[in-house]
Amino acid sequence: MPTSKRPYLLPEPLTCSADRVKDGVGMELVEEYIKKHERRMPRYQYLENLYKGFHDVYKQPEKEGWKPDNRLAVNFPRYITETFMGYGYGVPIKESHPDETVNASIKTFRDNNEITDHEYELLRKACIYGHAWEYLYQDEHAETKMTVCTPKELFVVYDDTVKGRALFAVRYGYHDTEGDYRGERYGEILTRESREPFEGSMKQECEDNPYGYIPCVEYRLNDERIGLFEEVAGLVEAYSHAVGEKANDVDAFAEAYLAILGEEVDEEDVKEIRDKRLINLFGTNNAKDILVQFLQKPTADGTQENLLNRLERLIYQISMVANISDENYGNATSGVALAYKLQAMSNLALGFDRKIEKSLKKRYKIFCSLSTNVSDPDAWRAMEIKTTRNIPNNIKEEVETAQLLEGMVSKETQLGVMSIVPVPSVEIEKMEKEQNKDTDDAVMKRMFGAGTNTTQEGLNENAEVQGKQLNGAQTQSLIAIMSQYTSGSISEGQAVNLIATAIGVTKEEARQILNGEL
Repeated sequence: MPTSKRPYLLPEPLTCSADRVKDGVGMELVEEYIKKHERRMPRYQYLENLYKGFHDVYKQPEKEGWKPDNRLAVNFPRYITETFMGYGYGVPIKESHPDETVNASIKTFRDNNEITDHEYELLRKACIYGHAWEYLYQDEHAETKMTVCTPKELFVVYDDTVKGRALFAVRYGYHDTEGDYRGERYGEILTRESREPFEGSMKQECEDNPYGYIPCVEYRLNDERIGLFEEVAGLVEAYSHAVGEKANDVDAFAEAYLAILGEEVDEEDVKEIRDKRLINLFGTNNAKDILVQFLQKPTADGTQENLLNRLERLIYQISMVANISDENYGNATSGVALAYKLQAMSNLALGFDRKIEKSLKKRYKIFCSLSTNVSDPDAWRAMEIKTTRNIPNNIKEEVETAQLLEGMVSKETQLGVMSIVPVPSVEIEKMEKEQNKDTDDAVMKRMFGAGTNTTQEGLNENAEVQGKQLNGAQTQSLIAIMSQYTSGSISEGQAVNLIATAIGVTKEEARQILNGEL
């Protein structure tokens, strides 16, 4: 099968001696590393084409005009990517901070950057290319904004020490032109101190870098920066080729030659046979002397099907992404059974989670470096990051498990078992508010009678307790005492003494009020 040369040169980190940038980053050095970076472009373009469905099968030499020549591309790469992304990151990543002030700033930052869509696209690019970049900048309103950059347009150069400290980054592109040739190069050089735009080989006016860090963050699928479907690229190409050849066989069968042996057929007879689909030959007393049949080449349908099935199994097995369209997934009768089927994809997602958390911490390190964002530059260290798998949940099983945990673990851990409770701590607060409301309702009913519609907020200055007039202060004191007694915080004797003192009644009257007898 003729194919293009597949460039599997993985993007190893670009390194440079720190001595070469001690006096600044010159354009000569930038152009040197742009050339090195552009050697990686064929691989990036190949992976992008695979994802978009432009496979090598379309580049094969054309066959003779009389031969069937089907070109069919089965887009496994897109299916693999979207399935993995939906499973691992279809539920937005939760990012929060224990400090409410910092958390409010982060929420505003996330809202301003439409973070749900931003992060999904960022991680999808990382799956396609093996890694992707996030670029931070300050807009005209002095707000921190972010954009996604593919590894085709941005790269970072590191020092050649064990530490591998980033020295500078370059984001570049080429101006559009009317012809097929590309226009002049433009871009910017990013360091910890500055941002230097350039056009062609000339630097423009330098701008200060407000962060004190190189404002770009790398998100890697793995340390080798291997794309999600890169290891099965050859299998995908072979599958598409095999499907195309199978379609050619079907076309060849439909256009098989008709052989007539033992009888001469003129052009008029051929036309009659083709149009009326009828063959009536005569002129001999022995019909065995005439043979009419289609000429067919031997088929290998069974062999082709076996090859296609094996290739499909290997594609999903090697990529570690489940084929959730497989009917076998419908046979998973429990959450545990489904988890086993998704184990390989879960392991892949967990490995990616660790890389994501590391990168997100770096993002918030840059964000927190500006005092206009948060007052504490080290606030990023306390960031809480949580990913959630997007899988069908058996709510009944989860509830039963939570019930079994009653009294064995904390309430927060117990509620965390159930997928319908997104944030257990928030749910606990809601439960406490409901419980307090029920307690207040019981107090009000006890004080003002079963048929009253009086609420604590609606009490006036001259509330009446079973015929006894109270002013506002007395009413509030009585409600507080009754609430404490109802919740068990104080004893009956303590409640009687407090009521008698608060509203100026005898202890016997206070006891009757407590019991709802007055």
